[in-house]
Amino acid sequence: MESKNDTKISEFLLQGISEDLELQPLIFGLFLSMYLVTVLGNLLIILATISDSHLHTPMYFFLSNLSFVDVCFTSTTVPKMLVNIQTQSKTIRYEGCIVQIYFFTLFIVLDNFLLAVMAYDRYVAICHPLHYMVILNPFLCSLLALATWITSALNSLLHSLMVLRLSFCSNLEIPHFFCELNQVFQLACSDTFLNEVVIYFAALLLGGVPLTGILYSYSRIVSSIRAISSAQGKYKAFSTCASHLSVVSLFYGTSLGVYLSSAVAQNSHSTATASVMYSVVTPMLNPFIYSLRNKDIKSALRRLLWGTPGKGPVGPPQ
Repeated sequence: MESKNDTKISEFLLQGISEDLELQPLIFGLFLSMYLVTVLGNLLIILATISDSHLHTPMYFFLSNLSFVDVCFTSTTVPKMLVNIQTQSKTIRYEGCIVQIYFFTLFIVLDNFLLAVMAYDRYVAICHPLHYMVILNPFLCSLLALATWITSALNSLLHSLMVLRLSFCSNLEIPHFFCELNQVFQLACSDTFLNEVVIYFAALLLGGVPLTGILYSYSRIVSSIRAISSAQGKYKAFSTCASHLSVVSLFYGTSLGVYLSSAVAQNSHSTATASVMYSVVTPMLNPFIYSLRNKDIKSALRRLLWGTPGKGPVGPPQ
């Protein structure tokens, strides 16, 4: 067993994508393309919401925050993986692993909170449309965004400090392409019971509360939509939350798939492949979902990229 001082100079071996040298150039090109598309797509969403005065509404304020978090989220894992493939190296220093754990946990919890806040935004827009701008005033929007950042940062700091108290054995091979908390715990020689209690309690609290808020918001939204008499009115009301509902389904669906696969399948490659879905694919698809299903975003992107004049949003924010 290594001492804690020895641990500080240890290196972890990251596994879990492909051991076949012939496939690695293909994997490198695929992940590089996905990463560039993710960064470009989300940055365009951010620029469109900032540059277009028609999009200076609470919904698009939270959407730009979500896009920024998605860029940061995928940037915590993919660049390091690309460097490792290119250099034929699978190592990550102990310090780098702790930093990766901190930021990965930070941004995944931020994603979770922002989706819940956006669900509340949709609830207010559909159930209280006349008071939308009064309820979701700039002060409250800023306060909600600040609260999500502070809570997520404190949670990530707690998990990182809990990892620092552990000592590790000589076998430091992580069956993943990034430092994932549960996988790091399995390498520890010291007792991890407290760490596991903290991570499961945090997951229940910081995952369960936002999910409950999302489900409650949509239950109220569905009740309000059912009370609308005309089919056109129902479709228009539902269309204002269709993009967000798609992103929520994708985020929670892939996250649940990762943890179910890790619990059922003992194959590390299967777990790593499932992790790709929520750490790489989901952030890449989010801007496409919002831009393809949202007329306001499409108009703003046309004005941003080609200077094409367009009309401002009509009706409640989408």
